Amino acid sequence: MSEYRFDGRVAVVTGAGRGIGRAYARLLGERGASVVVNDFGSSMEGDGTDDGPARKVVDEIVAAGGKAVADTNDVSTVEGATAIIDTAIAQFGRIDVVVNNAGIVRYAGMPDVELENVERHLAVHLLGSFNTSKAAFPHMIEQGYGRIIMTTSTGMLGLPNNLPYATAKAGLVGMTRSMKLAGEPYDIKTNLIAPAAMTRMAGGDELPDDAPAVPGQPYMPSSAVAPMVAFLAHESCPVSGEIYTAGGGRFARLFVASTEGYVRPEGAPTVEDVANNWAAINDETGYYVPADLMSWSGSFLKHQFPQPADQAASS
Repeated sequence: MSEYRFDGRVAVVTGAGRGIGRAYARLLGERGASVVVNDFGSSMEGDGTDDGPARKVVDEIVAAGGKAVADTNDVSTVEGATAIIDTAIAQFGRIDVVVNNAGIVRYAGMPDVELENVERHLAVHLLGSFNTSKAAFPHMIEQGYGRIIMTTSTGMLGLPNNLPYATAKAGLVGMTRSMKLAGEPYDIKTNLIAPAAMTRMAGGDELPDDAPAVPGQPYMPSSAVAPMVAFLAHESCPVSGEIYTAGGGRFARLFVASTEGYVRPEGAPTVEDVANNWAAINDETGYYVPADLMSWSGSFLKHQFPQPADQAASS
């Protein structure tokens, strides 16, 4: 099997100074990509700045024979995100891949969570990903090619104390589904990664690259996530608008689905119709995965536009 390479490609990885972002940047660099290693150098909560982490990863990539430059701009501002993409253009002449990995986490839940906490998560995770993607999109349209990877999280499924984080990560799903459609005419594919690794963001200690597996304990290094991101960033990636989980040696697809539900045969529906058919509404037998809003609408309203018997029989 031929090796998946990125020779001639230029990648931006945000939040690449530590953890999973570092693993992404290093793998892309090893496989031939020229990499802009972006990291604001803040704490896990988003406080402070430090150019050390980004520069260290650049040194690691260069020492291994790759090409990389450091960038410490803030993705949460339009100016900062635009500057990151401008760095790629100025240093390497193009932008092919954007991996939106920058993030923060400040644990809080209802009813104590503060609005400022939610707004800060949205600014970094959601708007930060929007800012870099918007800055890269015109370049990708012009060249007729691009790959964008958003970082969502299974945290969007909910924990008692992660409301701001879950809110921001869920918002990225809707953004990606819309960007999928905008990018289709130009071979710009946008997907999501929901990583699972032991990092400071996950509340644990970062596993060194050479850390051995410990029997009876989960083995979840950042490097085990990177292969999925690299594949989604590759020119041969076959999908767009999808969510993939990766970590600990497992890779899987995560998706939004709809049940077939209950259809009232005729007349105006009532609250009692909902209550009496609750089991049918929730029955997961025969669920479907809509490709986009129009796909869902067509399936949801198909009972209002029945096909003629002869046409239904032939379909």
